[in-house]
Amino acid sequence: MLKAFAKAVEQLQDRALRRIVWIGLLFAAVVFALLWGGVYLLLSHTTIFQTGWLDTVVDVLGGLATLALTWLLFPAVVTSIMGVFLDDAADAVERQHYPQLPLPRKQSIQEIFLSSAKFLALMLGLNLITLLFLLVPPVFPFVFYGVNGYLLGREYFEVVALRRLDPPTAARLRRSNQFKVFIAGLVIAFLLTLPVVNLLAPVIGTAAMVHIFHGMTKRH
Repeated sequence: MLKAFAKAVEQLQDRALRRIVWIGLLFAAVVFALLWGGVYLLLSHTTIFQTGWLDTVVDVLGGLATLALTWLLFPAVVTSIMGVFLDDAADAVERQHYPQLPLPRKQSIQEIFLSSAKFLALMLGLNLITLLFLLVPPVFPFVFYGVNGYLLGREYFEVVALRRLDPPTAARLRRSNQFKVFIAGLVIAFLLTLPVVNLLAPVIGTAAMVHIFHGMTKRH
């Protein structure tokens, strides 16, 4: 696991992956800005109390809430939007480390779009439910990283695995290695919540999952 992520970080300087890294940085920054703006508008245009000074207090706290909500929703949104580019990242890693492989299975734009949309809806729904655990601060980090670790591990695994396997076979391989997939997702979820690092995390996570996936297929 550590070796897979180390290889992923090392390849960030590879010319073949550099273009995808810059695209990822741009998209991640734009997604974060749009998400922040959307959450801010939603909170700032919602009147909770009819008393002026109470609404002022809520607006001040709303600034902190905007940042917190943006940070918590960022992993789900950026992963979904960057689905197409993550496939290119996987391709770059396989060309360098697994040149003996045949061409990957062709996936239609519709298949990728529907998969990303389904994942986004699921991630947003579960993360909004997870926010309820903010009322229990000691428990919240465990719930947040647990939920996102499971979902991100599954999503990044599918980005890589469906290039090589049909959906039923990919699902069987994931289930037989579910703990490893979960731990990888946990690492990706953590990286996606670190400032600056979260801009690179989608590419790092994809590259690491390529190595993890081929390690699984080699053993099987």
